Amino acid sequence: MSDIEVVTFGCRVNAWEAEVMRAHAARGADDGGLVVVNTCAVTAEAERQARQAIRRARRARPGARIVVTGCAAQIDPARYAAMPEVDTVVGNREKLAPDAFARRSGRAAVGDIMAPPASDDNEGAALPPPSGRARAWLQAQTGCDHRCTFCIIPYGRGAGRSVPLGVLAARARALVAQGAREIVLTGIDIASWGVDLPAAGGLAAMIRRLLAAVPALPRLRLSSLDPAAADPALCALFADQPRLMPYLHLSMQSGSDMVLKRMKRRHRRADAVARCAALREARPDIVFGADFIAGFPTETAAMHAETRALMRECDIALPHVFPYSPRAGTPAARMPQVAAAVRKARAAELRDIGAGLRARLLSRRLGGRAPVLMETATEGRTEHFVRALVSPPQTPGRIVTARLAGHDGERWLAEAA
Repeated sequence: MSDIEVVTFGCRVNAWEAEVMRAHAARGADDGGLVVVNTCAVTAEAERQARQAIRRARRARPGARIVVTGCAAQIDPARYAAMPEVDTVVGNREKLAPDAFARRSGRAAVGDIMAPPASDDNEGAALPPPSGRARAWLQAQTGCDHRCTFCIIPYGRGAGRSVPLGVLAARARALVAQGAREIVLTGIDIASWGVDLPAAGGLAAMIRRLLAAVPALPRLRLSSLDPAAADPALCALFADQPRLMPYLHLSMQSGSDMVLKRMKRRHRRADAVARCAALREARPDIVFGADFIAGFPTETAAMHAETRALMRECDIALPHVFPYSPRAGTPAARMPQVAAAVRKARAAELRDIGAGLRARLLSRRLGGRAPVLMETATEGRTEHFVRALVSPPQTPGRIVTARLAGHDGERWLAEAA
């Protein structure tokens, strides 16, 4: 088999799709090898890094065929087709077809992502599950019907589309049969699961049914979720389903109502605080992560201070913070911009707060015991998505009980019981 390399940027959906593409790519590899660059369009920086990777791949592997796909390629295929290093550009829908990487005569194969899919075009329905991992991703949804002012992703993914429950259950059972001990449900806007399916119910109902349909699955975890989706039904799910892991990553973005309004988010500061409190009441040991954008256009020092306070109030121990990056084609790019140095400094402040909250979380649980899903012989993750370095070495794929003996600020140092 020819050498195949898949270089992926961006979200967990992209990462999951990379596994599918890797399986399909063997059918299209040439003697010189195949490099697939799966791009992200969430920021201008993400696109810059993708272009760097394309040029680097051509220098490192002059004889390989280079195929570019992903959200950035979907939104602006001509830009990538014009790069001399690129052989073919493939769209976000087209990349998941079994013959996606067969040699093509044209420079681009990119369809209209905004057009309704064909009746038999379901991104999740016919895809083989990734194998050989203790943790696996399962795509439950793709696309987005919202229009946040900073985000270009709906134009790379199209309208929201849900994978039916029956398909999800079948694929989850296949993953468990292949050794997966934890499944992470992913989607571009997973909170909207079911809105396009008749009588499907919402996200919480789907998760409850999925857990019932796959009793052999020890752990189920949610990927990033809009705070607006943390409704009473989801709280009840966390309260009575121990196999649903007590960690939730929330797409908060800001702690300022004015900034949230200018972002066109669906929640306000008080909503985020109330939902975190309700989730913590339902599952007292729950840990929160969250996305935050520092230095969004028009953000003042006082608005930034509200975000700092929100992080502490909600105890966001695992934040994902990045400075705002203008994205051409979005309304936010036309708003009055915060200076780049200020954006960077504010992001650093939020990361420092997160580091302190994370260290407090790690310290608070020292001396206790926790189940750790081993991903390698020496490292795994607890139920709270915190990494743990375990000694002595264990068998990958096992869930071991470990004593949390210390920490290094990022992960627990644990001793297997």
